[in-house]
Amino acid sequence: MQCKTYKIIIHGTVQGVGFRPFIYTLANRYALLGTVSNSTQGVEIVVNASPETVQIFLQAIKDELPSLASIEKMITMPINTQSFTDFQIIATDEQGSVTVGIPPDVSICKTCEEELFDPTNRRYEYPFITCTHCGVRYSIIYDLPYDRKYTSMKFFDMCKACEEEYNNPLDRRYHAQPIGCWDCGPTLSLYDKSNNPIQTIQKNMINKVVRLLEDGMIIAMKGVGGYHLICDATNDAAVCTLRKRKQRPSKPFAVMVKDIETANEFAQINAEEKELLLSKERPIVLLKSSTSNACILPLSSHIAPCLTRIGLFLPYTPLHLLLLQKFNRPLVATSANVTDEPICTELKDLKKLHGVYDYVLDHNRDIVNGCDDSVVMVVRGDQVILRRARGYAPVSIKLPFDLPKNTLALGANQKSTIAIGFGKEVILSPHIGDLDSISSVEYYKKNIETLERIYHFKPDMIVHDKHPNYESTKHAKSLISHNSLLTVCDVQHHYAHILGVMAEKQLTGKVLGVAFDGTGYGDDGKLWGGEFFVCDFKSYKRVAYLNYFKLLGGSKAIKEPKRVALSLLFDLYGKEALTLKNPTIDAFSALELKTYFQAWKKNLNSPLSSSVGRLFDAVASLLDVCQVISYEGESGMLLEELYDERVEGYYPFGYSDGEIDILPVIKSMLSEQHINISVSKFFHTLVEIIFTIYQKYNLPLVLSGGVFQNRILLGLVLEKIPEAIISHHIPPNDGGIALGQIAGTYC
Repeated sequence: MQCKTYKIIIHGTVQGVGFRPFIYTLANRYALLGTVSNSTQGVEIVVNASPETVQIFLQAIKDELPSLASIEKMITMPINTQSFTDFQIIATDEQGSVTVGIPPDVSICKTCEEELFDPTNRRYEYPFITCTHCGVRYSIIYDLPYDRKYTSMKFFDMCKACEEEYNNPLDRRYHAQPIGCWDCGPTLSLYDKSNNPIQTIQKNMINKVVRLLEDGMIIAMKGVGGYHLICDATNDAAVCTLRKRKQRPSKPFAVMVKDIETANEFAQINAEEKELLLSKERPIVLLKSSTSNACILPLSSHIAPCLTRIGLFLPYTPLHLLLLQKFNRPLVATSANVTDEPICTELKDLKKLHGVYDYVLDHNRDIVNGCDDSVVMVVRGDQVILRRARGYAPVSIKLPFDLPKNTLALGANQKSTIAIGFGKEVILSPHIGDLDSISSVEYYKKNIETLERIYHFKPDMIVHDKHPNYESTKHAKSLISHNSLLTVCDVQHHYAHILGVMAEKQLTGKVLGVAFDGTGYGDDGKLWGGEFFVCDFKSYKRVAYLNYFKLLGGSKAIKEPKRVALSLLFDLYGKEALTLKNPTIDAFSALELKTYFQAWKKNLNSPLSSSVGRLFDAVASLLDVCQVISYEGESGMLLEELYDERVEGYYPFGYSDGEIDILPVIKSMLSEQHINISVSKFFHTLVEIIFTIYQKYNLPLVLSGGVFQNRILLGLVLEKIPEAIISHHIPPNDGGIALGQIAGTYC
């Protein structure tokens, strides 16, 4: 059959993943003549072939795709006949708008790992070994297309041996942009806390760090997307010192272990969790602690105080692998940052943590785009992403409709992410964090600039949260003030939660959305968080919600559950609550009780809330689980520990005209004798509330909001209503808001 010339355009994550040499090999297999190149849209192939051979070639591309690649669509078209004498990989086409997927940072591959520990290999123990199948991507990118000159590797000139590999289409390091070796690549440096260099030759650097860790030192170690603070996870003194210096009294630390066998010593791991631990993304996985005595050196009890779940992850860089192989103990590996601020990405950033670490293990490959570790858990076999960052982000999500304008979504204020949308595509940034400091806001703006720069994106529309005091809302107003041509709209916080799941799951009809959250600005100006919506992409109706209760002291109530519980006691008993004997009342002085009663009575600094997150706080106070919290979600995590699956039944609650009265729940709980029964029935009551309202509507049930990070609650709902829909690729917390905001611009 006569040959024709075809152009094949492949969209997706197809750059920086060994895609062009893969195409080159396939083309030679089928004796095709033509070219392959990167473009701003993805990969472009031009071949001379018969129609039958082209179909075989296309099928082989789909069947044998490189492990890091993903294809969104392939467009094949006949073009004017061209003449070729062979098949070549040619220069990148940099023209046109950018739609290619940004490759995320992924863990070291098995082949590189074997070379890392092979004494005969020229990269033996080289801490930055990589190839086209593994290693850094997003964290080193300045711009697309993904070529070395647009990454922080442009500052390293390749040696002759690396250059030969880089230019050989049959080598797995062909156009591996971070390629390097002992002779030409990035190098390590070791400093003391005063930034004085520790004179140690490169190949002995890690051995020196191991000795410091054995002596109980805390090291700030530069990784892929930022610095970790690391120390011996089996050393009580070291872990306690880190807690004291970082002013982190109880929030759990993540622990890195050298391999899956070691992970099994410290945790009970099912098949889905094992798959996540070993995946190329290498997230932190929340696991049930092991009760066996298999480990020779147990983890410090200060890793996760009062909790039986720990966050474990495996090494994902050659540097981590070398360190853990030589140290042969688990490491605390927590983000190097001031509480609620972004992860440090430069040596100068670490000055804020000067009193925390003893030494710095640094390297000279610049981190262009900061990216924290991802966090996931498994609930009833479903993956739930709690923090989408390294390995998973940025991510492209397809909408079930076309956007009317190029749209920038500014997200929320906690666990913030931003997103850009064009056509049917939304690009969601990695986790940014809480916008509670000047440095956090600057880091947030930098992330916006990064996506706009890489995608050559200019927004026509800005979409933001309704909360007037969110930093993201303020930034929206600032952008609009500088560009009068921008269209602006706001999307209600909890509606955006539901829309995010609907967008991910391509749900175009009406749903019953349940948004259980910590806070969020409601349409009536009150703080929502226990909401039921009948909604689609065009509109929403609030059909049910928790009855409002007061947050005594406003935002202070978020840190002090006892304030929320006291308010509920006043709702139940009025002034008589002052004479009660229970843990909440006992947590206040007599003067405080009188003062707060007057504040409750006269509505002084006592905003109304329907938040299930705050309800968790109140229950934790009433049961004396905690009166003051040191990190977000602490009360819910502690209540998880007290749940007893043997307990049955739930507490009575009121439900009329869409209002859910939880005061009967509180009253019943106060008369309960056993805390485990109280906690277990509380969880069951929330499930029953959802089920009761779900039965009223013949609609798909969608769950979202930060409260659904609670493993017990989510598991119980999925057990009772298996058809309930949750997100698998965006977090249920505010990390998914930006996607929902863009979906909310549909009209």
